[in-house]
Amino acid sequence: MTIQHRTTLAIACAVFCSAALAHAADNASITLYRSDSPGLYASQGDSALNEGYAVVREQRSVTLQTGVHDLVLGDLPNNLDAEALALGFPGGEAKVISQRLLLGQGANAALTGLTGSNINVLAENGQSLASGTLLRAGDDGLVVSNATGGTTLIRNYAAVNTSGGNFPTGSSLRLRVDASRNGEANAVLSYPTTGVGWRAAYVATLQPGNACTMQFESRASIANRSGRDWHDAKLTLIAGEPNFAKALAPGPVRMVFAAKSVTAAEAMPEQSSMADYRSYALPAPVDLPDGSISQVPLYATRSLGCERTALYENGGNWLPPQPMLNTDFNSDSNTSIISTLRLTAFDSLPAGYLRVLTADRNGVPQFIGEGHINDTPKGSDATITLGTAFDLRGNRERTSFHVDKAGRTMDEAFRITLTNAGDTARTVTVREHPNRWRQWTLASSGVKPSKQTTDTLEFRVDVPANGKTVLDYAVHYTWTADDQPQS
Repeated sequence: MTIQHRTTLAIACAVFCSAALAHAADNASITLYRSDSPGLYASQGDSALNEGYAVVREQRSVTLQTGVHDLVLGDLPNNLDAEALALGFPGGEAKVISQRLLLGQGANAALTGLTGSNINVLAENGQSLASGTLLRAGDDGLVVSNATGGTTLIRNYAAVNTSGGNFPTGSSLRLRVDASRNGEANAVLSYPTTGVGWRAAYVATLQPGNACTMQFESRASIANRSGRDWHDAKLTLIAGEPNFAKALAPGPVRMVFAAKSVTAAEAMPEQSSMADYRSYALPAPVDLPDGSISQVPLYATRSLGCERTALYENGGNWLPPQPMLNTDFNSDSNTSIISTLRLTAFDSLPAGYLRVLTADRNGVPQFIGEGHINDTPKGSDATITLGTAFDLRGNRERTSFHVDKAGRTMDEAFRITLTNAGDTARTVTVREHPNRWRQWTLASSGVKPSKQTTDTLEFRVDVPANGKTVLDYAVHYTWTADDQPQS
């Protein structure tokens, strides 16, 4: 072993002149699982993430020697599930005896990706210090094996050159194998990794007119912060929520690739069932550079009907264990009226975020709200909150309250005043929750309810432009002796 003492450590890694022992092949097959982790899709950060989940299958070309020997496979993601790594030789040329994962993290992360590759180490004057296979990169220098079987530890160097169109990234896998022959062989490597995930990204552009219609775009946002690049990868996206028993914990985005709008005539992902989930196989290979967010079409853009609601709601669905006789129970008055949007899923819609746009007076699409939708089967409804209506306000006041303990009855009445400062008439949905007790009836109301359930009353109230409308209603409660509250 030859040792050269370090005086400086200025590392400049360039693409140059030799061949790797076992590079990652393009055309990997990757199955991505949905992740809603904000860190995966953030536009800033400086490290790979232990969020998201994907299963990668790729072919590697390796050089075998007869008998037991070591191989190194580089260009792996930073956050692998080491217990689930698997390497196989379809032709039966070798079998794996043991394996060890070398993590590409810290100051030597870039060089760790070169482990197992043939490199040329240069001094500051450009002179070659050593050439051979990189065995290890650490704080104490580089360990390089040369063609004669010797090993060199280099502590003072200026640059490391290697060949290939792309600089290796990520971690490396050291394998001890027992081969039946010399020569090249194809191996199949599969591994789960974090740092990769996807979620749906929807854009709804509301169309002009009195009816609620929209142009609906469906995309898949694919985030790669794994510490590894993939080129021409064949992707399958899984929609649903598999259980992950191992804990995950939460970092730069180098590029954003925006998909163009597509029509039904263009190729779309092939959708199918997979156990309890849905899968979407993309029709063409995709590049996934490390530190990137890519977007691909999920469904063709289409026109959809929708329903917009201005919602004024007080209270909730909670029911007490006994009748609530306190005068001030549920007396809070909300003033805000919330704008919501509802649509019916034309097909299975994976969970994701829906951004809603509408044209301003100059015809320019403007953002008016965003909301999360859950996995929505075909034919089911999805509703999001757009925001607070600027021109609409509500006020709620109790106008009467009476309790007859002996008769086990209770009566309560409210007045709701809705105001509209806008130039067009609006319809407001008033949602009330009579929840002093579970047994109640609507005694009277100025407007017939549009919906009535065991815990909800809804009224659709027309409010004129620059005006107001008043809604009065009363509720009658009853209970039995077994339900009688304590005095």
